[in-house]
Amino acid sequence: MPPLLVCPMCGHEWSAEEATADASGSAGSAGSGADSGEPVVRDSVGNILSDGDTVTIVTSLKVKGSLSIKAGTKVRNIRLVAPVNGHDIDCKIDGFGAMQLKSSVVKKI
Repeated sequence: MPPLLVCPMCGHEWSAEEATADASGSAGSAGSGADSGEPVVRDSVGNILSDGDTVTIVTSLKVKGSLSIKAGTKVRNIRLVAPVNGHDIDCKIDGFGAMQLKSSVVKKI
């Protein structure tokens, strides 16, 4: 009987042959962001985000001082950047200027 691999988080078991077959089978697929080595950024409901998308703010956000960005505000032409303290979207919001947002507070339109 071949040795089994075990996931330490959930306890799922699989054989080493299945792991090598899955790895060789997925190497030939094209068009997937995960194969290119770039991290996949998802919004609050699980949609994949990309540069140039239009999103809406899901929750009201407090900005420095007494200003706040209300839920439902549209943000056009977002740019994905390397995460800085969890903020992985760079954008300009009308009336507020340039800022960074977390992908967990936006929803793709």
